[in-house]
Amino acid sequence: MMLRAILVLLACALPVSAQEATAPAAAEQIVADLSRDDVDITTSFDGSDIIIYGAIKREQPIPQDAPLDVIVTVEGPARAVTVRHKERRLGIWVNTGKVSVASAPNFYVVATTRPLAKILYQDEDYRFRISVPLAIRAFSGAAEVDDVVPYTEALVRLREANDLYRLDDGAVTLAEQTLFRADVRLPANLIEGLYATRIFLLRDGRVIDTFRAPIEVRKVGLERWLYRLALEKPFLYGIMSLALAIAAGWGASAAFRQLQRR
Repeated sequence: MMLRAILVLLACALPVSAQEATAPAAAEQIVADLSRDDVDITTSFDGSDIIIYGAIKREQPIPQDAPLDVIVTVEGPARAVTVRHKERRLGIWVNTGKVSVASAPNFYVVATTRPLAKILYQDEDYRFRISVPLAIRAFSGAAEVDDVVPYTEALVRLREANDLYRLDDGAVTLAEQTLFRADVRLPANLIEGLYATRIFLLRDGRVIDTFRAPIEVRKVGLERWLYRLALEKPFLYGIMSLALAIAAGWGASAAFRQLQRR
């Protein structure tokens, strides 16, 4: 009896984390990979394509109560940015308001099997911050305007125009509710840093499993040397740029004079 009582007490005192470790795994799990996990930016870099593919691991038959959907996001490094509103007054453009965004990804793309609004509940979107507007995470300082929404919408529009923010509905192909693939185009105007890939598995508007993988984007060769020089020795970089500009101007002038003499 004494031994049984001790075992009961030990079971009751088991930490919550240890109890959760024995919880059953999700009925459907993502097994995925990327065609490449690094991108090199060179002087001739004009963009790159990443293939994100995988399968759904199951130990039971495919559920038939709700359709399966997949969402893939690729997010670039976050940076602080200030959005300003300009108005024309007395013939002069002046700043009439600004909003400081503490964290907005430089690049963000969402690819889905079906239209995002039809496959993702709003509360799940707020929980995982999947849609493009929710990628902008935080504001800094006191707001100088009554409504910050027009400013964030303007930021999204500007980056959509530069192909930095995208919503690609239907860009993920799903076969037999088991195999999926997404082709994500990375534009030429990427910045260096660590990019995050997320894959969401959904049924009936709810996320049932997630998968994450990194993509390293880095400058190489002459592009990286110039980038490091500008950061570490800006004075030398400025002198070199000025010398190159003078040499290019002198060369163009000499060539023009030669053409005039003929």
